[in-house]
Amino acid sequence: MKQVVQNYKSGELAVLDVPVPGCKPGGVLVRSAYSLISTGTELMKVSEAGMSMLGKARSRPDQVAKVMQSVATNGVPATYRKVMGKLDSYTPLGYSLCGVVEQVGAGIDDVKVGDLVACAGNEHALHAELNWVPKNLYAPVPDGLAPRHAAFGTVGSIAMQGVRQGEPQLGEVALVIGLGLIGQLVVQLLTAAGVRVVGADPDPTRCELAARLGAAACGDPASPAVEAAVAELTDGHGVDQVFLAAGGGSNQPVELAARLARDRGRVVDIGKCRLDLPWNAYYEKELDVRFSRSYGPGRYDPSYELEGRDYPIGYVRWTERRNLACFLDLLARGRVDVEPLVSHIADFDDAVETYQSLKDGDLKAVAVLFRYPEQAEEQGESAAPEVSVPEVRRTGTTVAPARSANTPVRLAFVGAGNYATSMLLPHLTRREGVELSTVVTTTALSAANAQRKFGFAEATTDLDAVLGDKSIDAVFVVTRHSSHAELTRQALLAGKTVFVEKPLALTEDELAGVLAAVEESGNDRLQVGFNRRFAPLLQEAKNRFGTRTGPASLRYLVNAGKLQHGSWYLQQGAEGSRFAGEGGHFIDTASWLLDADPVSVYATAAPGNEDLQVVLRYPDGSTATISYVTTGAPGFPKETLDLVADGKVLRLDDFVRASVYGGKKWVSSRLPKARDKGQNAELAAFIKAVRTGGPMPVPLESLVATTSATLAVQTGLAAGAPVTLARTP
Repeated sequence: MKQVVQNYKSGELAVLDVPVPGCKPGGVLVRSAYSLISTGTELMKVSEAGMSMLGKARSRPDQVAKVMQSVATNGVPATYRKVMGKLDSYTPLGYSLCGVVEQVGAGIDDVKVGDLVACAGNEHALHAELNWVPKNLYAPVPDGLAPRHAAFGTVGSIAMQGVRQGEPQLGEVALVIGLGLIGQLVVQLLTAAGVRVVGADPDPTRCELAARLGAAACGDPASPAVEAAVAELTDGHGVDQVFLAAGGGSNQPVELAARLARDRGRVVDIGKCRLDLPWNAYYEKELDVRFSRSYGPGRYDPSYELEGRDYPIGYVRWTERRNLACFLDLLARGRVDVEPLVSHIADFDDAVETYQSLKDGDLKAVAVLFRYPEQAEEQGESAAPEVSVPEVRRTGTTVAPARSANTPVRLAFVGAGNYATSMLLPHLTRREGVELSTVVTTTALSAANAQRKFGFAEATTDLDAVLGDKSIDAVFVVTRHSSHAELTRQALLAGKTVFVEKPLALTEDELAGVLAAVEESGNDRLQVGFNRRFAPLLQEAKNRFGTRTGPASLRYLVNAGKLQHGSWYLQQGAEGSRFAGEGGHFIDTASWLLDADPVSVYATAAPGNEDLQVVLRYPDGSTATISYVTTGAPGFPKETLDLVADGKVLRLDDFVRASVYGGKKWVSSRLPKARDKGQNAELAAFIKAVRTGGPMPVPLESLVATTSATLAVQTGLAAGAPVTLARTP
C-alpha cells in the first residue's frame, strides 16, 4: 500500500510503498476514502523539517532539553545514534480521515466490514491507503453524510473541544482570533450554540468566508473594525470568550484578547500561538485563561486510545470519541457546513506536489482533501508464597546444524522500534556473514523505515510468512512486552532460533507456554536480551576479581528515573509493571556475577511510588540487593554496582569505569568512554551459536530462573513476604 511520509532530517516528502498494517484486536482496518490535510499543524511540521539543524533545535527547545538529559545519562555516542536514528527516519503525516471498514479485529462489535467510519489520531488516521484504528478513535458515519465531509471529523472535534472549554451560553458574544480551518469551524459551532461571533484575521477572504458561515462581523485584528464590532455587540462590556485559533510568533492575539474581553472573561487557547500574557491586562480583568487539549478527554491516555477503556459518561460527558460522533451528527443535520471550506481536492498520488504547493504558497487553501483510488462513493491476603521455577524439559535432542563459512546467517526481525533500530540493528549491519532478510511490524511505515535504513530484503506485516520461510535461520522478537512470550512460542514451534528482548514473559502462564513449546518441538535455541553480562568492562572486572571462596554481598542501584508522559511502559494493565519489563536485566547480571540462580526473593516498595527494594538470596548464602528507584536525581548515573566478598570489592560505575580493590588495586581507564552495555558482544555470541550450531550463550535454565525471579517480585509485593523459588517440575 502507499503512505505519505516525511524525513524530518532532510525534509524529503514521499509517497512510499509500505506493508499493509495488521488488524489487531480492539480495532478495525480501514481503507481510506478521503483524508484531510491540516493546513495549520501539518504545514508547520513540513516547514519545520526543512529547517537547518540549528533551526530545528530553536523551534523545539523541549526536545533539546531531552537530548541534553540523555547525554548526561547515556553519553554522547549513544545519544547521537538515538537522535540521528529518529531524525533520519520517515515519519507519517495526517490525522483525520473517512474510510470503509475492511477488516474487524477481535472484540469489536459496533461496526462491520463495509461500514463507513470517521477516524482520528496522528498514529492511526494517517494519509495512507489503509490504517488500523483502535475503537475509541473511530465513529460510524451517519447515513447520508458524504465521506469527504466526514473526513473533517478530527479537526471538527478539536474545534468542538475548544468551544466546550469556553463554556458559551445562549446570547453571549465571542471573539475568534484566527480564521483558518479550526477558526472557521469554531465560528460555526458557536453560531449553532446561539452565540454571536466576531472574527479576526488579516486575510480578507477568510473574513468573508467566516461572515458567510455565520459570523456577525469580521475584520483585520489591526483595524478598528473588530473593536468597533465588539463594542456594538456587547454595549462596550467586551466579549464573554476569546478563542485563540491563530498560529505564529506574534503576541498580538493574546494582547487583543485582553483588550476586547470583558471583566472575568475566558480566553481559550486552541492553536499554537505565542502566549506572553501581559500581566497587568490579564490581572486587572481577572481573565480566565484555559487550554484546549486536542480532541478532548482521552487524548494522550493509552488506556483510552489504545486499550479501548471508555470513561463513564456520568463522570466524563464528552470524550474524544463522543466529540467525534457529535460533530458528525451536526454535519449530517446541516448545523455545520464544511463544503465551503474545501479549497482543493487532490488525488492521493499527487500528495507530494500538493504539499509543496501549499508550502510554497502557490495553493491558497483553508482545507485540502486527498481522494484515494477505489474510494467509496458518497454514502455512510496470606502465607509466605512459593513460586515454582518450571523445569526445562526437552523432547529428543535439539538439532542445530552448523553453517558453512560462506553461507550468511539469515535473520528476521519482528518489531522495529527504537531499541531495535538504535541498539541491535546498527551492530548487525556491520557484522560480516549476516543477512537481514525480513522485517515484520504491525505498522507499515516502521517496517519500511527499517528496510530502508538497514537493508532488509523484505518488509511485511505477515508474521506467518516469515515463520514458514525455511531459509530464515533466526528470528528476533523486539516488540512490546505483552507479545514476547506468544511470538517466542510461535517461532520456537516453527523451528527457528530465537532472540527475544527482555522480558521473556510477563506471567507464569506465559513462561509455561514458552517451555511447553520447547518440550513439544525439541527446540531450545533461545536467547533473551540480557546484555549486561556481555559488557566488556564488567567481564574484565569479574575476571580481575577472580574466583570466590565465600558468600558475597552485592548491591545494585538502578536510578531508573521518571518515565515521560505517554510512554507505553506506563500501560501496566497490558504491558506489565515497569520492573517486570526490565528487572530481568539486573537479576541476570547479579546471578551471573554470583555464578548461581536465586533461591528466594523478597521485595518491598515505598508507598505511592515505583521505588523497589529487591533482595535475592542464593544457595551459598550470597545476597544481592537491587534498589530500583525512580525518584533520584536525573544527573546521577543510572547504574552503579558493588560486589563484596573474600576481602575484595568490585565496583562498576555506569559501564563507564570499573575498579577492583583487593591485594592489588585495578582501575579501568579514567578517560570518558562510551557506555558499552554488551549488546554488540551479545549479538556476536548469538550469531556464533546460530552459525556453528553450538550451545546458546546463556543456558535456557538460567533464562527461566531469571524470569521466574523477576515475576516473583510482584508476588512478594502483594504478599508482603519472601517468596521461595522452588525448583520443581
